[in-house]
Amino acid sequence: MSAMREIVQSPYRPLGTTSVSTGASARTRVEGPSAVSVANVISFDVEEHDRIEAAVGLPCSPELKADYAARMESSTRRLLDQLAAAKVTATFYIVGEIARAHPKLVRDIFAAGHEVGSHSWDHRRIHQFTPESFREDLRKSKDVLEQTIGAAVFGFRAPTFSLMRETWWAIDALAECGFEYDSSIFPVRHDRYGLPTAPRVPFIAQGREHEILELPPLTYRVAGMNLPVAGGGYFRLFPLAVMRAGLRQAARSEVPQVGMLYFHPWEFDPDQPKLPLGRLARWRTYVGIGRTTDRLAQLLGEFRFRRAIDAVRDLRAISAELPRFQVTD
Repeated sequence: MSAMREIVQSPYRPLGTTSVSTGASARTRVEGPSAVSVANVISFDVEEHDRIEAAVGLPCSPELKADYAARMESSTRRLLDQLAAAKVTATFYIVGEIARAHPKLVRDIFAAGHEVGSHSWDHRRIHQFTPESFREDLRKSKDVLEQTIGAAVFGFRAPTFSLMRETWWAIDALAECGFEYDSSIFPVRHDRYGLPTAPRVPFIAQGREHEILELPPLTYRVAGMNLPVAGGGYFRLFPLAVMRAGLRQAARSEVPQVGMLYFHPWEFDPDQPKLPLGRLARWRTYVGIGRTTDRLAQLLGEFRFRRAIDAVRDLRAISAELPRFQVTD
């Protein structure tokens, strides 16, 4: 692939740094002629534990696969109960094959007032597709989810945040398949994913022919770098005060901001059978897994959250003012 460059156009100043602290709940209010309130978003990437990136290529018996599938459903239902008790609605990005195998679970998620989005058909990174096969994967997943819930699906998140420089062509595919927004670009440096030059705030991702609204996962700007604090292993590893600091920094942004958090149902199941991972992968996967439920309860009690699609509706009203970002040859 030829050398690439990023083009960023934004009328806003970058976010500053803050110290880790505690305080009131995070909620953004942008003043001016296009004033809009944007709250934080809690999202869940729904896949069985054996589908995670660290497990690619590992042998998994049919019996263990069935156990992970059952545990995925029970963990998701416990999360639904926890969200209901806190009166919080969330966004669930669901693998298409799960909608086919567990349709009642998906319908129950939607019936509880949560947003259902796509997390691909079978949880493969975008790198494994051509533009044509990726479009087919998107359409297949979107169709089964919409048939299951009887409503349109607007949002997408790529497995392992695999929308990067080398897969930038996916922007056109997402728009062509009717998605209204994406949440797959993580503006950080990581050995598996990330596009650190992308905006940290909601932005318009521009492809060759189309564009789409992007909701990047939350980062905390400190010491001149973007610290990933949105969820996953970072939620389990870092002190909870670091995620709190990221949410409060987002709330002080001069740009309409969305504190996009993400979790996985398997991260709330400390008793599940462990995968035969290498030392580093095992540490990344299971560190802090015993404290996730309590930590989530604290977040639900301290901050205000809503669905990604609700934030998208507000952001659409000021889309002309959002940063625009493009990767070109």
